[in-house]
Amino acid sequence: MDHGHDMPGADDLADTPERLRRLPSRLLGLTAAHGERILSGRLAEADARKWHYAVLAALEEAGPASQATLSRRTGIYRSDLVAVINELSARGLVERAPDPEDRRRNVVTATAAGRERLRRLDTLLAEVQDELLAPLSPAERTELTDLLTRLLTHHGTRRE
Repeated sequence: MDHGHDMPGADDLADTPERLRRLPSRLLGLTAAHGERILSGRLAEADARKWHYAVLAALEEAGPASQATLSRRTGIYRSDLVAVINELSARGLVERAPDPEDRRRNVVTATAAGRERLRRLDTLLAEVQDELLAPLSPAERTELTDLLTRLLTHHGTRRE
């Protein structure tokens, strides 16, 4: 199997067996892989990773949180989250301090620089979404998002 050519172009689709062209799971997988390539590339250009965005977005929306709470909110495994928080902390984007209610755990807070970084990443992610979903109308984009959310909710999928 040729793994270097996972995303078929328009010419490739005509040669693809009908059974494969009609499999939603295959279409979702190929589209997700393409989206991940676009997103990862654009984030790398901005010296960021998707987990940076996830942590900053969670802190912005729900406020300071323990690492365990951030893990639940973002779907990032706790062991991976420590490294992400270390990276963000080293860049001055988050602060980690002992929880006044339980000094055994830390509370993570976004800094002003972290909130500004999130705004720039929001713009970048909006551009990536526009590129990925270019052939869809705004109503179709909303419908697709609603349908995917329904599938994920049904299957209980939280982790990437």
